[in-house]
Amino acid sequence: MQYRKFGKLSDWKPSALGFGCMRFPTLGNYETIDEPEAIRMLRHGIDSGINYVDTAYGYHGGHSETVVGRALKDGYREKVRLATKLPSWHVETAADFDRLLNEQLSRLQTERIDFYLLHSLSSDSWHKIRDLGVLKWAEGVQKAGKIGHLGFSFHDKLGVFKEIVDAYDRWTFCQIQYNYMNEKDQAGTEGLQYAAGKGLAVVIMEPLLGGSLVSPPPQVQAIWEEGPLKRSGAEWALQWLWSKPEVSVVLSGMSAMQQVVENVESAGRSRLGLLTPQELELVGQARDTYAKIKPIPCTGCEYCMPCPQGVNIPRNFAIYNSGYTYNTPDSSREEYNQSMAETERASLCIQCRQCETKCPQHIEISDWMPKVDEVLGQGQPY
Repeated sequence: MQYRKFGKLSDWKPSALGFGCMRFPTLGNYETIDEPEAIRMLRHGIDSGINYVDTAYGYHGGHSETVVGRALKDGYREKVRLATKLPSWHVETAADFDRLLNEQLSRLQTERIDFYLLHSLSSDSWHKIRDLGVLKWAEGVQKAGKIGHLGFSFHDKLGVFKEIVDAYDRWTFCQIQYNYMNEKDQAGTEGLQYAAGKGLAVVIMEPLLGGSLVSPPPQVQAIWEEGPLKRSGAEWALQWLWSKPEVSVVLSGMSAMQQVVENVESAGRSRLGLLTPQELELVGQARDTYAKIKPIPCTGCEYCMPCPQGVNIPRNFAIYNSGYTYNTPDSSREEYNQSMAETERASLCIQCRQCETKCPQHIEISDWMPKVDEVLGQGQPY
């Protein structure tokens, strides 16, 4: 395992790969974690050198923190730095800060959270919790020893990101969505460099764009075949990030043991500046090719859920994108019509647009849903 600089911290270095606990293996639905396998995977990752574990209040319907707490028993808690997040959308009054943190400490079976993030900040959520006094509160619980370092995760525009970075001189770190397809989205490359320039450690989420970069279509695979070294689609994406000196930790939400093993091996090969100019050019070609193929930029984060009508928004988008990107419309239609419950299909969307206010990708979900049903449910061409 390779270890990297974490902003201004001088007494600790994080593993290049962090274990993201948003996509544990499940038993039939997102909220039901396959706990024995999840614990086995997380402990294997830690035994292999991972020392940064990231979860959040709402992951897996609130069950991720509980499973992480159990996984970190038997001496594993002392081997890692633990990160979790304050769900800003559940905060109505200042009293909610303590209520939520205490609940998280109980779930995680720990007395201290090493890295505490204000979760999924946007302009609205940041201003709400800022005005409720979240920064002063955080300083108080830091003094009490309940949290170590304060940071934030982010989903909004670059200007908002810079505003938040500049609003507080005691941020230790931030977490941004970033991959070679998102260089100009949200915080993007400019935000990455801006935060690092201010001394913040930068933790990366969605390095594989919700798994979209793992199994490249033929057009992209042909590009990777031109590289001097043979790498999987996932490793190309990860090494692109690890090559950047501003990146402190790359989180991977792993859902199978094979992914843990492969990502740990990739992290062991990582180095600053590893990719050559020729390889970086290939990544640029892959970016351009993907951008021409995938119609809906959904990452499957599930922030849009639950839908009041029961529509499984991420799954509808995933099925639609798969059929389009891999040119397999028949198999996507079969999955939509035979494997997906009628109560979850895009046809039930009533265009209420409640989901759109929660979408980090700012997808016009209500406009896409009728198109998804026309193609997958009614057999119209893409």
